[in-house]
Amino acid sequence: MNTMQCPCNPSIKYKNCCQKAHQNINLAISAENLMRSRYSAFVLGNIDYLQKSHHSSTRPNKKEKKEILKWSKSVQWIKLEVLKTFRGTSIDSVGNVEFKAFFMENGKIEVIHENSLFHKENNHWVYVEAI
Repeated sequence: MNTMQCPCNPSIKYKNCCQKAHQNINLAISAENLMRSRYSAFVLGNIDYLQKSHHSSTRPNKKEKKEILKWSKSVQWIKLEVLKTFRGTSIDSVGNVEFKAFFMENGKIEVIHENSLFHKENNHWVYVEAI
């Protein structure tokens, strides 16, 4: 795991990028950092981190959590493209990140194109919902 490239940015080692947030969510210092770490968690099947990084008001229940894990492991993740970030810095309490996440499912390349809303909850960034 220490030598692998980070799923969110293949030019950086995982240990120097998303692994830090996966080990301590407070190290995701911006909405974009959190979004990137969530993408990497999807790629790696780190469902506990996905739950922890989800706002308490919109967090998936246990059944949904199992379905998300099953789905995330059934697809082949290709790449992440961050298109736009609005606010979401360390001094903000809300932010938006528009991104595209590409994956292969059933032999077809698919894309999730989302503008995500992030808030700070308990002093760290969390994903709220697609807007």
